[in-house]
Amino acid sequence: MSDETPATPSFSQALRFWLKLGFISFGGPAGQIAVMHRELVEQKRWISEQRFLHALNYCMLLPGPEAQQLATYIGWLLHRTWGGVVAGALFVLPSLFILIALSWVYVAFGQLPLVAGLLYGIKPAVAAIVLQAVHRIGSRTLKKPTTAPWLWAIASGSFVALYFFKLPFPAIVLTAALLGWIGSGLAPAQFSDIAGHKGSRVEQGNQFKAVIDDQTPTPEHARFTPRRLVSVLLAGAALWLMPMAALIAWQGWDSTLAQMAWFFTKAALLTFGGAYAVLPYVYQGAVEHFGWVSAAQMIDGLALGETTPGPLIMVVSFVGFLGGWTGQVLGPLALFQGAALAATVVTWFTFLPSFIFILAGGPLVESTHGKLHFTAPLLAITAAVVGVIASLALFFVAHIAMKPGTAGSWLSQVDGMPLALLLAAAVALLRYKVGVIQVILVCGLAGALYRLT
Repeated sequence: MSDETPATPSFSQALRFWLKLGFISFGGPAGQIAVMHRELVEQKRWISEQRFLHALNYCMLLPGPEAQQLATYIGWLLHRTWGGVVAGALFVLPSLFILIALSWVYVAFGQLPLVAGLLYGIKPAVAAIVLQAVHRIGSRTLKKPTTAPWLWAIASGSFVALYFFKLPFPAIVLTAALLGWIGSGLAPAQFSDIAGHKGSRVEQGNQFKAVIDDQTPTPEHARFTPRRLVSVLLAGAALWLMPMAALIAWQGWDSTLAQMAWFFTKAALLTFGGAYAVLPYVYQGAVEHFGWVSAAQMIDGLALGETTPGPLIMVVSFVGFLGGWTGQVLGPLALFQGAALAATVVTWFTFLPSFIFILAGGPLVESTHGKLHFTAPLLAITAAVVGVIASLALFFVAHIAMKPGTAGSWLSQVDGMPLALLLAAAVALLRYKVGVIQVILVCGLAGALYRLT
């Protein structure tokens, strides 16, 4: 590495990178953020450490998938609106096509013993990956309890509030932001030093420069103007209204496709904390309210989502595919076409708000770079997300640990094999840093072998 400022990448160079990222972004949001950090901060040096984390904390504040929003933000910062659109879209499209294919395999062959065994083994690996996400985001955000009691209290409080008291995500996020703002005045030292990847840009005492460095002025296209804000909001409203109106005119408001479009619009707007935090809301609506999928199918969909690149929230495409298949949205003679259409509709309405949030809010965020009164609430929200993901991890562990359809004492209902696989996967991920895909493959094969024998 040289300490000279690297050349600004061309649009075609960035496009090739975002396309590659769409195929290699495994491991859920924690793994995807780590990949982007390694590639963009440490290797290509397109953006500095602090600018990367400033953007990340803003994306943590937003509802929706923070890794995809982070890619959109950096693409927009480098190459204006089309740079953000290309970066965000290529982050999603490969996994959409892959998940449509895997969802068809699931509905067509999911009852085969081999496929069922593979899913039986993959589920504990998924739970271990969620635990790894708790560790990775927590280690990036939380300092020692003795030096950052505010952050630890926020993380612990969000876990208790969500898991035991079932408080809504917006309330948790807003409370964390308020505590961060208060803490920036009462305990600024705990919020002024954003944790994460310490020393990644330090080698032999030198700070390596980046294309967008700590002191780089905000590009002209990234500066806030009321005209830009209005134009982005109007374009986003049109891109939402036109397909929604078409679905209602075609099949009616009560149709499966229209209800999916409306529900996943709300999921995109009302759920905070990233992909892991949105899953309980999707579970509640898709399983308990609409009945598009069962509880077991929801976990299976999450397992499939973990085996594909792209945002973990792409599990909504699986939900859409199964809901479209069982709902026969295009009739019994076009099951696959209807299911693929439903998956595409769900994906569009889930991710459209993410682009609007970045393109509309990015200029305001750039104007707050380095200002503690803004960065402290963002860091507090990131700490709250650690507790939210921990609550989701406990939910998954409890789900896989119990044998379905059994009665008797709780001890007789415990399934030891998934717990053993969970422990082995967690050790492999956290202690030996084994790759996510390797862990999933080994656990899937172990589950298949166990079930078949």
